[in-house]
Amino acid sequence: MLYLAEVQKQKGGVFGGGKTELKLLACQRAESWSAVPGDEIVPAEGANSFEGGVLIIVNLNANRQVQGEIEPAAGRLVRELQSLSPKLEKLKTQEEEIEQWKQSLTFQSQELNSREMELQSWDEQLQSKEEELEQLDQQRQELEGEKEEAAKRQEEFERKSQELQGAWQHLEGERQRFEEQQAEFQGSVGLDESQASEIQQLLERLSGAVAPTDEVREQLNLGFELINNQQSLLDNHWQQLEQQTAEAEKTQAEVDLQGEELQKRKQELEQTQTSFEQAKVELKVQQNSLAMKQNAAHMLSLQLQKHQELHQELTRLATSSADVKISQKVDIEALEKMPLGELEAMVSNLQQELEKVKRFVNDQEEELTFQRQAIEEVKAKINNASEYDRLALESELTDEQDGYKLLDESLVGSRRNLREREEILNQHQRVLHRRQGIAESNGSDNQKIDLGPVLSQLEIQRQEEEEELKKLESEVEQMQGSINQAEGIVAQLAQDQDTKLADLQQLEENWQSIKVLAVELWGKVNLYRETLEPTQENLNQIRQKLEAIVTALNQIQETGDYQLQAIAQMQQTVSDLLQPSA
Repeated sequence: MLYLAEVQKQKGGVFGGGKTELKLLACQRAESWSAVPGDEIVPAEGANSFEGGVLIIVNLNANRQVQGEIEPAAGRLVRELQSLSPKLEKLKTQEEEIEQWKQSLTFQSQELNSREMELQSWDEQLQSKEEELEQLDQQRQELEGEKEEAAKRQEEFERKSQELQGAWQHLEGERQRFEEQQAEFQGSVGLDESQASEIQQLLERLSGAVAPTDEVREQLNLGFELINNQQSLLDNHWQQLEQQTAEAEKTQAEVDLQGEELQKRKQELEQTQTSFEQAKVELKVQQNSLAMKQNAAHMLSLQLQKHQELHQELTRLATSSADVKISQKVDIEALEKMPLGELEAMVSNLQQELEKVKRFVNDQEEELTFQRQAIEEVKAKINNASEYDRLALESELTDEQDGYKLLDESLVGSRRNLREREEILNQHQRVLHRRQGIAESNGSDNQKIDLGPVLSQLEIQRQEEEEELKKLESEVEQMQGSINQAEGIVAQLAQDQDTKLADLQQLEENWQSIKVLAVELWGKVNLYRETLEPTQENLNQIRQKLEAIVTALNQIQETGDYQLQAIAQMQQTVSDLLQPSA
């Protein structure tokens, strides 16, 4: 089994030497390492070559004896740490995902708690309404009982009224018979005692047959009192219904107002989206125009580069070939009119300047040759160098080649300058020789190809192309600025669109919530009204019936009073009839 151990040196005696031990720190099991408990020390003479405190990897058998070679732990630890780094990154990513899950679960838990609290509130409201409905149902049952009791009392009143009606009819019959008897005995002195006694008994029986109404009135008053109490309770419920209706109307007004605001926000969002799309189209057009301008500038730059390369090649050809010349504009007429001595001095000066330029060009040519030789030497070294030295030599070769290229490019201009000066000197010399009368042959000079006009035309064209390129680059820069501004506008419109969309979604959610609340309130109001209206209608019917009973009772009372008055008159008449016989 592999162990991670620390080398410990035990100091020896006077003659030096010492014992080497290993302190076991960790052991490898499967793919993981675990710490070794305690301070376990293992002797290991094979670790004498290691310094004290060095960490090593050692393979021990079951008897804690070293097997195989002991190796330093640095390399393995580095590899373990390197392999551990992705695992740590993965673990960190998993921890972040777990944290996100926790936050999501916390948010969902909060939402569930909020929903649960809302449901509990709704349950409490429903329970309250159910209790109110039960109370109303109980009151309705009580009213139904009272209604039945009132119906029974009404039946009893009707029965007694019928009895009174029968008694009244009997009384009317007796009265009519009495009047008949009175007519028969008219003119006589009076009634005998037996007849008067019989009539008095009949009248007293009729007087006792008149039904009393006090008890009935007391019951009716109790019924009215109960109805008034029920009406007072219903009035409280009607007041609550009005409050709930007002709240529902207020909520409905808020729903309508938010609905209008929602439509307004939708229109604003549509306008923003339209502006955003238009801005994107305009930006796309500007980007296409910029791409076309950049392409044109690129093509012109390539063309300018080709013309420059052609100009350089022609210049190189003119400076390196004896069959080519570069003509220069010299004022021949002025030279013809110039004094001969002055012309000779000018030619001499031109020769001296030409010699200086030649020496300078020769020096550059020599330096270029040395540079070429240095490049060849470095290449030869690279072919014979080792892999380690080759990298440094290749870098040196690159530097040498760059220097050679720069020197060669600068030498092209120097060579052209030299040829131009030679051509100017030749023209001055031809004028001087002609004025001195010296004949010379111009055949070879006339046979040379003159590249001067071509180079001049190329130079003019190069300048025009450079101006055109600068103009295009300026336009590209301006268009780039406009595009940057347009991109800023598009980004701002996109941000405004996202903000308005988020606000619209939030407003729509609020609108939906308050809309649901309004529906719930109207549902409660309608249910409340549907419960109260039948109860109020039944109570009104009971009140109407009680009032009808009171009216009938008043009529019965009036009839009874009238009967008692008639009986009293009849008794008085009987008494008057008895007086003559007395």
